[in-house]
Amino acid sequence: MISYTPIIVTVLVVAFLASAIRILREYERGVVFMLGRFWKVKGPGFIIIIPLVQQMVRVDLRTVVMDVPTQDVISRDNVSVKVNAVVYFRVVDSEKAIIQVENFYVATSQLAQTTLRSVLGQHELDEMLAERDKLNVDIQSILDKQTDAWGIKVSNVEIKHIDLDESMIRAIAKQAEAERTRRAKVIHAEGEMQAAEKLLEAAQILAQQSQALQLRYLQTLTEIAGEKTNTIVFPLPMELFENLIKKP
Repeated sequence: MISYTPIIVTVLVVAFLASAIRILREYERGVVFMLGRFWKVKGPGFIIIIPLVQQMVRVDLRTVVMDVPTQDVISRDNVSVKVNAVVYFRVVDSEKAIIQVENFYVATSQLAQTTLRSVLGQHELDEMLAERDKLNVDIQSILDKQTDAWGIKVSNVEIKHIDLDESMIRAIAKQAEAERTRRAKVIHAEGEMQAAEKLLEAAQILAQQSQALQLRYLQTLTEIAGEKTNTIVFPLPMELFENLIKKP
């Protein structure tokens, strides 16, 4: 009679080893529980888990790139915009990431959405468009502080798009055009002011030096003489001849 005992024992041993042996990659860690209680974090490499007594949860330590869904945000100046972003985070404490929160990915995603709306809602539209780097840093700092208890490190936050409706785009275009017109007028006025100051300085210098005034008149006569005109009428002050008619 054939005995099946060795075969059964061999199958049981193989099944035990298959369920007990785990291989964790370099970027993975295993959070091991002993009879429901946390025991230790293992990995990477070859580890053994006692079936029925120990359970293991794998944790990926690589950086996760998470898209934040488009959020409807009302700015401080009551402008409605649609904003989406991307968050870069990774697990730095495997024990906290499994024990302190049910699903750290979902929790981080929900927190990122609420934080995005909260932070952007405290700023005006112009600040959202012009100070995006500062807003990224503010959101990243708040998220990193909140997720620290979950063993999560938020390394970076980038606002991707700030979408406006057509009416607001037209209003911003008109505002930009008005701003360019204002700057052009200011620059023109400043140029006129500087020119007036220089003319005043030149007039004061010419008034102090009669010879300089005479040379200026002669230069003007030379320029006019070069033009193709038949008759030239030019006012000639008598002060030019004072030095000539003075008797020695």
